[in-house]
Amino acid sequence: MENGRPIPVQQTLADVSPEYAAFLDKFKPRKTTDDCYTPPNVYEAVCGWVERRYGVRRESFVRPFWPGGDYERFDYPQGCVVVDNPPFSIIAGIVEWYGRHGVPFFLFAPYLTNIGIGRGTGCCHVIAPWAVRYENGAEVPTSFVTSLDPDTVAESAPDLRAVVRAADAVNRRAESAELPKYTMPAAVLTSAGLGYMASHGEAFRVRRGDCAFIRDLDAMRALGKGIFGGALLLSERAAAERAAAERAAAERAAGHVFELSDRERRIQSMLGPPDRQTVRP
Repeated sequence: MENGRPIPVQQTLADVSPEYAAFLDKFKPRKTTDDCYTPPNVYEAVCGWVERRYGVRRESFVRPFWPGGDYERFDYPQGCVVVDNPPFSIIAGIVEWYGRHGVPFFLFAPYLTNIGIGRGTGCCHVIAPWAVRYENGAEVPTSFVTSLDPDTVAESAPDLRAVVRAADAVNRRAESAELPKYTMPAAVLTSAGLGYMASHGEAFRVRRGDCAFIRDLDAMRALGKGIFGGALLLSERAAAERAAAERAAAERAAGHVFELSDRERRIQSMLGPPDRQTVRP
């Protein structure tokens, strides 16, 4: 209060524009994988899958990883299985240490670099990719690595991914209501739309007589919405050209598929059981 009157609250652009707030959010410090604390329901979903998949008892599971803990000095009971989320930055050393000391494990692990973890230790890479939102807000693409299946080098696990995804979805719904998503028609071109084409190697030009500047659409105005930064309303011809340019950009965005070399195919032909090997020149 000031002189008996309420002091007005000064709003920033971030307060009134969700788009600008999202832009600012890109510059906030990001959590690292070592700061992650596993949501209890995600952990329990993984434990249930491990029980069913490997026939191990839930009461044998131990968790040696916590802030300030030392997994090398942890008292591992006879017959225990480590099911936990270790610091990803040192996971390769953890897997090697467990391999040397004969400690069975099923560990959360990074997704994209999973295959390179614990080479030579006989571990199995269980790929069930999902960007789990951990308790500190970090979203980390996650899969797993284990010693419980020594006969398998790597496997995809869609059923494990499904239970992790379901548990993660419960947490996300609890954090905030899902916001509606809006899609602009091809006749509305924003800076972001031009940026998408530029990022994927597609040149596109709008002639001056083929567009008009707008700040919203009538349908948006009824909902109290607007277009952040404005947009161009395109003529029918320009809208058709824009749609074709975006299709071409999307094809480029699909990426390049690498092929095996002749040397790699010769190695491939020598893998597997003898009766399935093929001889290549």
